Order: sequence, then structure tokens, then C-alpha cells
Amino acid sequence: MSTAVAPIQRSNPSAHSQSHSHSHTAPASSASDDARTYKHELDDVPAVDVGVLKELARKGLIDALNSVSGAKTLVLDPTLAGPLGLVAEVSIMKQHGVDKMFWLEHGPLNSNNTNIVYLCRPQAKWMKIVAEQIKQHTTESLQHNYTLMLVPRRTVLCDKILEEEGVFGEVTISEFPLEFIPLEDDLISLEWDNTFKEIYLDGDESSIYYAAQALSTMQRAYGKFPRVIGKGDGAKKLQSLMARLTAYPRVGSGAAPVPDISKQFDSLIIIDRSTDLITPFLTQLTYEGLLDEYFGIKNSYIEVNADLLSSGPQTNAGTPSTSGAFGGTAQTKKKKHHLSASTDALLSKLRDSNFAIVGSKLNAEARRLEAAYDGRHKAQTVAQLKEFVGKIGGLQNEHQALRLHTGLAEAITAQTQTDIFNKSLEVQQNLLSSYDVNAQLGTIEDLIYQEAPLPVVLRLVALACITQGGLKQKVLESLKREILQAYGYDLLPLLLALESLQLLNTPPAKPAVPFPYPSLRKSLYLLTDSPEENPIDMSYTYSGYAPLSCRLVQAVVQKGPLLSIGTNADTGTRQTQAHPIIGWKGFEDVIKSIPGETVDVIQSPGALAKDSTSGTTTMVFFLGGCTFTEVAALRWMSKQIKGRNFLIGTSGMINGSTLLDGLAATGIKVPSLAT
Repeated sequence: MSTAVAPIQRSNPSAHSQSHSHSHTAPASSASDDARTYKHELDDVPAVDVGVLKELARKGLIDALNSVSGAKTLVLDPTLAGPLGLVAEVSIMKQHGVDKMFWLEHGPLNSNNTNIVYLCRPQAKWMKIVAEQIKQHTTESLQHNYTLMLVPRRTVLCDKILEEEGVFGEVTISEFPLEFIPLEDDLISLEWDNTFKEIYLDGDESSIYYAAQALSTMQRAYGKFPRVIGKGDGAKKLQSLMARLTAYPRVGSGAAPVPDISKQFDSLIIIDRSTDLITPFLTQLTYEGLLDEYFGIKNSYIEVNADLLSSGPQTNAGTPSTSGAFGGTAQTKKKKHHLSASTDALLSKLRDSNFAIVGSKLNAEARRLEAAYDGRHKAQTVAQLKEFVGKIGGLQNEHQALRLHTGLAEAITAQTQTDIFNKSLEVQQNLLSSYDVNAQLGTIEDLIYQEAPLPVVLRLVALACITQGGLKQKVLESLKREILQAYGYDLLPLLLALESLQLLNTPPAKPAVPFPYPSLRKSLYLLTDSPEENPIDMSYTYSGYAPLSCRLVQAVVQKGPLLSIGTNADTGTRQTQAHPIIGWKGFEDVIKSIPGETVDVIQSPGALAKDSTSGTTTMVFFLGGCTFTEVAALRWMSKQIKGRNFLIGTSGMINGSTLLDGLAATGIKVPSLAT
């Protein structure tokens, strides 16, 4: 039976009954149309305002709901709840006629409303549930008007399934192009799950099309990217699709070709996830990265014990009280918390730091707050007292943030002090250095015997295969056998999937060559020492390893500092002036050695000559997902370049465990810190 999402009072009691004898196609809600209306407002803005994208999504949702007159029941794909929550509140839906909400799930749907609106991804499993519920209503002689809104687009497959189920004529089908969703001022995401699996395991390239559609909308909002650079077969397909959709919009979309070149962007860099699978399989070592590893950040939310989020009694600011993020009994109430630097200044200070220095930053914040509270003793006059009282609200909010992050940091610390964590980290660092590989494989076997969390083991085995160009047949078969015996034979489909993706592999037969990690390690200076405090290189994010994906970006936007790493020059303590984007020049041989196509397309030669000192933004898009630590590395790089900002886009936020979870037929979950 469909489960109600939340009770919502009816806001528009009028409903219009209308029978459908054949399938209707509702006018598509076009994000491209709305994007053009914003374009003139952006021409004189030096930085990119991603709030425009949120407004586009919100307006698209409102238009979609308004296309169905009267009160309506909304039946929602559960995977869309999080993304929708980032662009519109439930109250917005209520204002536009939604008075009941249910999850889209198997079982009868009980609704008194004439209008039923299904909002879901264009996937076969959802079409079958929609058909099941419509047929159930038909047998019970219930009269409803059905509208199916597909996100982000209607597909032939969906139409075919509805036809086969015999309900195609009962449904009005439309589209809701939910595309880029701002997670932070410099981070936007399509929030599409399992894109890597879809593209590379299933051979389903729908998510490449959706990314191209979203990037085309970006070009209508901000102007055409002067240059598009990328690496990987998926990057090439995405660039080609984006060019086609921009020049020749889909029939019926209402979009027109982009007329001009962007004044905000100097280029788009596309990083295909397949070009760097080393980075996601490593344990993230930034604060936000570890939050994602052990709490799981989903649509910018984490779930923690509710007592960490309650105001509670005010304690001394220097010793914030906490019961721990996962402390207490099994019945401890959990609550979701939105992680956002725009509302949490302390998160902004901590998120991109290597976890090794988070404790000292929290201590400094506690001392600052304690000094601020002590200021009340220095207030002598009425004016001074009034000034202090005016600050109390802000201080209380800051104290609550300190309490929360101290509790989260304590929970992470408990995990990082375990034998399993430290063994895993040591193996990772040694594999990256190709140091005594046999000993590392022995340690992985020890972790299996210790019953370490399955994702820890699989990530290490995959990392060994990638960095070493495959493992000997006998060694690999032994590891797979031990994994199946220790964790269950239902994992066999997952192991086969990893083999298919060359993530559990033996050295390829000649003339095929393995992934060239050893040469890339040298040519791109992937292993570089950097202090965690006041870092001089992005390698601080992984305590000595610079993410390959971000080094590829650096090869485009910051050539001088990258080339000077090997000369012992001090490049991390001063800003360098942004240079014009000239593609892969200087790194052609390095880029050529990485499997997959190379992209460098100039969309407007004249725009490339513009003055780089005026300040500009480079968009970096990760096709197949990116990690929070890669975001941290790009933010660090941006601070080193005068006159260039990064806008980071991604199919979705991932880590090694969620990547495995997506590949699994059985459910592998992110390891929990719960006790």
C-alpha cells in the first residue's frame, strides 16, 4: 500500500473532472525558455550566481503542478524527494494544489482527489507500479485523471511499457526538466544515482544525455562556453551531444540556439569518472569527506542523533557537551541535518580541512566563543549591554554549530583510531607508492579474517588492481574465494560486475596496456608531500596523494605551478595569475597515455583572447560522480589562482562505498559508526 509522505491540508478545493480516452502529451515545461529570461540579468555579473538554477528548478516544478488544474494527489518517486527538497518546500507544493502526497510504491493507492499526479524518473520499475495502480482503480470503478510527469524527460521505453500494460490511453504524459541543483555556491549536481553503473556496466547512456541537456540549459542561462575540454570516451559523447542539443534543440522543447558567448565562463572541463577510479576508492581524509564516508551525505543531508541538534542547556563554550553522533541506545532518535556552508560558518571553516587539524580548529573556535561570552562581564553601560544582548542569538547559533561538529568529529575520531582504519590507510598509501605489494595483499587477507566492513576490503582489492595494472590470476582468485567465503556467495554478481569493469582484473594480454598509473604518478606528481595546515599542494586532501582527476584540471588551468612541483619551487604559498585556457598544451603526451578520447573544442575563437585579469569562472563537470575531497582540492586550487573561480558540476556525489553499492545486485551499505 502506498505510504503517505506527509499530511497536507487542501489549498485549492476546486477540481475539474475530465475523462481521458487516449494518451495526452502535455506541453513540456522548458527550463531552456526560463533560462533565456535570466540571461540579460547576468551580463554584468562577474561571478556565477547558481541561485538562478534553483529558481529555474522551482519555477519548473510550479509550472508542472499548475498544468494540472485543481486539487491533486502527488505520488512521488522516493529518489526525487531529496533533490526536490533542495529547490522547493512542501509549502510551495501546497500553494499549487497538492493536498496529499504518497510515495510511489507497490500496493493500492487510496485517494479521494480526482487528479492524481505521478512524479518520477523515467525508469521501467516506476512505469509498472503506475500501471498497476491505474488498473487497480479501473477494477474498482474509481474515476481519476492521471498525469505522469517524467524527470527530466519522457522516453520511448516508458511509453512502450505503459502501452504493454494497457494504460497508455489513461495517462497525460509530460516532462519536468529537473537539472542542476545547487548544493553550495560553487557546487551543483544533477543528483542522479548510479550514473557510473548505468554508463559503464549497463551500457545505458541516458545519464550522458541528461547531463548534455543540463549543460545546454546552462549555456542558455549564461552563454556558450568558449572552449570545451575533456578526457574520456564519456566526455567526448557528452561534448558532442551538448553541441547538438545547443545548436539544434529537441523538437517541442521550445528552446532556441544559444545566441552569444558567456561573459562568466571561460571554459568547460569534463572529467569522465572512468579516467580516475583510483580517487573514489581511497578513503577521503577531509572533514566533509569523512562525514560522507561514515555518516553518508545524501542530498546535502546527514542523519545524526537528535540530541546533537537540540539546543539543550547552555554549557561552557570551551567544553561543548555531546553524547556523540551515534551514542546512546538503539532507540536513540535520529534526525536529518542539512549541511550548508551558507547557514553554518563553522562548516565552511572545517569542511575542506584535512581531518588531522580539525581538532585544533574546533578548539580555536571554542576559545573564541568563550571569549565572546565573557564579553558580557565587560559591558558597563546600557549601550554596551544592549550591544551584547544583540549578539546573543548569533552566539547561541554558533555554540550549537560547535556542539554539533564536535560531536561529529568525536565519532569520526573513534573510527580513525581503529586498527581496521589504520591498516586500510597504510595499505592505500603503500599501493599508491607500489611499495611491497605482496605485503599489502597479505594485509588485505588479514582484514578479511578480521571481518572488516566489506566495502573496505573491496575498495582495497580494486585499488590494488588499478594501481598495479592487475593482479596475478592465482592471487586474484584466492582473494575472491576468501571474500565469498567470509561475506557470502550472494556477492558473486558484484564480483562479476567489478571484473567486467576491469576493477578486479589480471594484467591484460599484449598488445593491450594496463592503466598507466606508474607513469602518471611521476608525470603529474600525484605523490607530493604537503603540510595539512597551510597546505602547499592539493595532495593535503589525501595526506600525500593529489587526486588524478584534479591534476588533470590543473594541467589545463594552472600549468606553471604543476610543472614546477618537481623543481622544489614554492608554489603553494602565493597566488599565480590565471592564464588563458589553451587546452592540454604542454601535457599532450601525458593525456594521450590515459585510456579514452581527448576533447578540446573551441566554440568561439574570439572569446579566447579576452583579458584574463578581468576575473572569470571555469566550470568543471564530473561525468559519473565526484567525491567531496575532489571538491576540496579544486577549492584549494581556486584560492591559488588570481582571477579564476571554479564552478563544480557533477552527476552526483559519490564515494567508494556508494559506488560499490550502485554496482551491487545485493545491497552493500556505507559502513556505519553506530554502536
